Amino acid sequence: MERNIGFKERWYIEELRILTRATALDCVIDDRFDRVIYVIRQGDMGLAIGKKGDNIKRLQNVLGRRIEMVEYAEDPGLFIANIFKPAEVVGIERGADDSPVNVLVNKKSDLGIAIGKAGCNIEKARILCRRFSGLEIGEVLLPQEEDA
Repeated sequence: MERNIGFKERWYIEELRILTRATALDCVIDDRFDRVIYVIRQGDMGLAIGKKGDNIKRLQNVLGRRIEMVEYAEDPGLFIANIFKPAEVVGIERGADDSPVNVLVNKKSDLGIAIGKAGCNIEKARILCRRFSGLEIGEVLLPQEEDA
């Protein structure tokens, strides 16, 4: 688990706390997709988002970057489901000890949402899972269906 919070990340976390009164556990600056990803303490997501997303909009104006928020969960499966929201994650497939974890989504339409434009959502999941649970994310798949 490679959780290293630098000066800039601490400053972003403090800006979030000042503007929203929500607590962020971690902050990732993703230059590849020009965004800041916050991991919000469990139960603080409503405070962080604000009424009709007002807090996110204000934070985007202050920081000048796109803001994404994920609610933390102690259970890795629930945390992965939170990362991929609004796509409906129905489960995760674990292979051998060091093999990547595959994420199962319910509908074909959720497949595109989970992967994201140019792979931005799956990349977010890979970064956060590495930092918080040491898991590697493999692929996003539909559950295997029985052939009749």
